[in-house]
This record gives sequence, C-alpha cells and structure tokens, in this order.
Amino acid sequence: MALSPESNEAFLREVDEELRKDQALHIWQHYGRWIIAAVVAGLIAFAGVLYWQSHGETRRGAEGDQFKAAFKALADNKPDEAEAPLKALAASSSDGFAAMSRFTQADIQLQKKDVKGAVATLAGIAADDKLPQEFRDLAIIRQTAAEYDSLKPDQIITRLSPLAVKENIWFGSAGEMMAIAYLQQGKRAEAGKLFGEIAKDEKAPRSLRQRAVQMAGVLGVDAVADEGEDKKAK
Repeated sequence: MALSPESNEAFLREVDEELRKDQALHIWQHYGRWIIAAVVAGLIAFAGVLYWQSHGETRRGAEGDQFKAAFKALADNKPDEAEAPLKALAASSSDGFAAMSRFTQADIQLQKKDVKGAVATLAGIAADDKLPQEFRDLAIIRQTAAEYDSLKPDQIITRLSPLAVKENIWFGSAGEMMAIAYLQQGKRAEAGKLFGEIAKDEKAPRSLRQRAVQMAGVLGVDAVADEGEDKKAK
C-alpha cells in the first residue's frame, strides 16, 4: 500500500533531518525498507497500467471476472478466497492475466511472511521466457526487494546491473537499490553518480527523483538544479 500524502510528508521530513547530518548510509539502514515498499507499490501500479493498455482489447470475459473476484476478496481482507482464482489465472494463456496473478500470489505470500515462497514465485516469473521482458524485469526487482536483507551487496549489484541502465523502464527503481548496495560497500562515489543519474531521469517517479536528489547532494553530486527544473515542469 502506498504511503498517504501526510505520512509521506512526515517521512521526508525525517529523511531531511538525517541528511543534514550527512549520514547517507545511516538513512538507508533505517528507512530503506520503507523506501523499497513504496517503490514496489509504484512498480505494481505501473505494471498494471502496462497490461491494461497493451492487452485491453483481447481480454477474455471469464478471466476478467476471475481477476475482479480475486481482487475483491483481497480488498475484503480475504486472501484465502483469492487463491483459487489466482491459481487458475496464473496458468492463463493471456500473458497479462498470468503475470499479474502470479505477482499477486507473491504479494499474498509476503503478507503471510512467506518470503521464501514469494521469492520462488517471483524468480519463476523472471525466468519465464514466454512473458514480456518488462514483466520479467519487474519480477527481478521485486524479488530483490523481497530478499534484500539476506543478499550481499555484490549479489544485488550483479543482479540489478543489467536493469540499472537509462534505456530500461525500471532504471530508477533498480538503480536506487543498487546505489544502496554501493553505499553498503563504502563506494560513495559510485553511489553518488548513480543517484545523480536517477535524479535526471524524467521517466522516474517524482518521489524517487527527489530522494535521489537528496542522496546525490549528501554524496557530493549536485543534482539540485534538476529538481528545480522538475518542479517548474510540474
């Protein structure tokens, strides 16, 4: 669930206080999980938009009803009732329904604290060469977020390096986690450069860019001008 505007504002104020102390790594150690959670929520929403735009005309009515029923059950806080339709949809010949159902299954597993199961589900999506690359890349990012605390920084960097490139639609999200890993390795220059690039990425969510501007500044990379231009554009 995305943070409310009030909660987000309070959160950013806390981050600003830490930034004034010039303790970038300390910030990520204390707030990294919340940041990753917000990123994941945004990724899922964007993936949903991708699907409805690209596959809207070919949706099958029955599967649409199943998908709707599953999410109604989740909205009513009845995850067990959602499992059957999601399992059926996960085997659908429709890439969109299959992928989003499997992503939702991973969400339910995480809600039940079954991190190992969620990681396996997401890894399966990432390895499924029948799915569009955007979904597979998203699965890699979500898998990494789910098991972030159990991974070594070099594992995170190796996994996300192919996605943390400007041409990739998930550049900002992959780059942010990769920059945190650089900080954990003590590589402030590499982290600062990556945060600076994210700050300039017009395709990245505004909240992500603002975080990148702050972190880049702490690490000696001037990205404030880009933030000002972004606000004028908005």
